[in-house]
Amino acid sequence: MQNAPDNAPANLPANNADDALQTALSQFTGTAQYWRVARQFVITDGVKFLAESLKCFWLVDAAISHLLEIGTDDWFVLIITNVEDGKATMIYEDGNGQEHARQEIGYTDLDADVVRLYACWDSQNWVIMLPSEY
Repeated sequence: MQNAPDNAPANLPANNADDALQTALSQFTGTAQYWRVARQFVITDGVKFLAESLKCFWLVDAAISHLLEIGTDDWFVLIITNVEDGKATMIYEDGNGQEHARQEIGYTDLDADVVRLYACWDSQNWVIMLPSEY
């Protein structure tokens, strides 16, 4: 199992948290283990680190809900979460600007301006990963 990179902060500081987070996440370039989070859904080490660090497993849950609706016709889905003023917008698209779904989150304490995740269908599971793990 790959743990957080040696230079990743255990608790991200309030100031420059987004920069520290991006630095920590960029260290994940693949995964040593897949973590099953639902019947046909796994996450990578990097997504697990993200969810644990920012206490945002809800982000993974929301992605799962929408991926079930989107289906597997598109094997790749880009998930963009924009956070502003304590609210978030999650956009699910094909990577070329074609939007599949959008969800407004009325309140969040997510300590990041933008979170990008990739979801890829491998013919058996949706694999939710960081862009650097693709």
